[in-house]
Amino acid sequence: MSSKPSSPAVDRRTFLKSLGTSAVAVASVQVGAMADEITKATGSGPQGPGAVPVTLTINGEKKDFHLEPRVTLLDALRNYGPLTGTKVVCDRATCGACTVLIDGKPAYSCMKLAIDAQGHDITTIEGLAKDDQLTPIQQAFIDCDALMCGFCTPGLVLVTTALLAENPTPTGDEIKRACSGNLCRCGTYPHVIKAALKASGQSVTDTTTVVKYGNAA
Repeated sequence: MSSKPSSPAVDRRTFLKSLGTSAVAVASVQVGAMADEITKATGSGPQGPGAVPVTLTINGEKKDFHLEPRVTLLDALRNYGPLTGTKVVCDRATCGACTVLIDGKPAYSCMKLAIDAQGHDITTIEGLAKDDQLTPIQQAFIDCDALMCGFCTPGLVLVTTALLAENPTPTGDEIKRACSGNLCRCGTYPHVIKAALKASGQSVTDTTTVVKYGNAA
């Protein structure tokens, strides 16, 4: 008695369908695992769009804010601080006027979300002087006439402060490199270099050139 050949247990269509389902399941697991890792790293899941509690350590003091997650550190400092020494100029990370120190390192506060600055030590220009006593770099900026309109000054003071903390006796070229991300539209760069050298205890030479015309004495 002949028997009819049995059909394969899994045909091609069923196999492809099961393969696609398996791929989706694996991808879902991977995405879920990645989300879990992000949550562990940030300490929380997605937040917003409404205001949420934000705690910042600014100039050694913890301050509590209620901010939308989209608020930048610059806006938080100026509009909610209020610490207006940090300047708004370009607002696109090209001029350095909004520079602050985060854990001792210079950072553009216009490009840093306030919510992401939690858990870090933030230093603004207001946090340098203690008991009305200027720091050596602040005093050197005054002595060397390293400021004019003043909009770039807070950022340059903080950049050079960070430089001297890392390198107490920098060369002129090292000072230029450290200040390269900070624009001064008044052109006081030579005086900024002098101020940094003076604050580091190094000798400062006057590079002023006297130009004589004709027979003038």
